[in-house]
Amino acid sequence: MNTIASSSSQVSTSVNPRVLALTMFILGAGIVFLTGFAHSTTLHNAAHDSRHSMSFPCH
Repeated sequence: MNTIASSSSQVSTSVNPRVLALTMFILGAGIVFLTGFAHSTTLHNAAHDSRHSMSFPCH
């Protein structure tokens, strides 16, 4: 009878706080930039479609 011993290894991943902060800043600035220069109808349609995709009544 053969038995297979399983060994588990833990992989430790750490994220540099500066890299995380820079990534979040770039994402936030991108969102503000894109919504700041988008036409209001574009933003309305995006919100409208999002509400419908979540089955939330909007009108």
